[in-house]
Amino acid sequence: MRALGLDPVHDTRGTFDGLLEAMSRPGTIQPVPSPADHAVISTLVDHEVTLATDDDALHEALSDQGRMDVASPETADIVHTRDHTGWDVRECERGPLVEPSNGATIVYGVDTVAGGTREDCATATLTGPGVDGAATLSVSLPAAELSALAEAQASYPRGVDAIFAGDGCVAALPRSVTVEVA
Repeated sequence: MRALGLDPVHDTRGTFDGLLEAMSRPGTIQPVPSPADHAVISTLVDHEVTLATDDDALHEALSDQGRMDVASPETADIVHTRDHTGWDVRECERGPLVEPSNGATIVYGVDTVAGGTREDCATATLTGPGVDGAATLSVSLPAAELSALAEAQASYPRGVDAIFAGDGCVAALPRSVTVEVA
């Protein structure tokens, strides 16, 4: 992934560690290499998964490596977006009851992801497995998008996993958490 400014060994290993920690402790902010959304996609995408992305540089880099298996956001294993236009997270694959882990992973490239409440961001309160009591997470997305994400996760064990990739950091909302948008 050198074409994206990432070391294919060290950066993907560091990103994997950050993602593992973020998924197991929802709402926490974990450091990863920058650009974080590219690091996440480079770590997760291989020849066995499908991807929907609106990022031309990422699409080209993965295509050059033979790792780009294109799908629509509604059918992709991984959906990556920075601009988020033209699709609804509630329409993404949620996995069947017999194999809910087949639900999509949504990677949002955002400008801001932070713990606590910020006036310039949409805020969600998280409860459930891996959360000590409740956690508050703020991301630079419209509140309507966080509400749609909460709806997409409301049919646990079915649902989508969400990763918010900010400036050198990630936070995650696995399908097992309950999300309340403020």
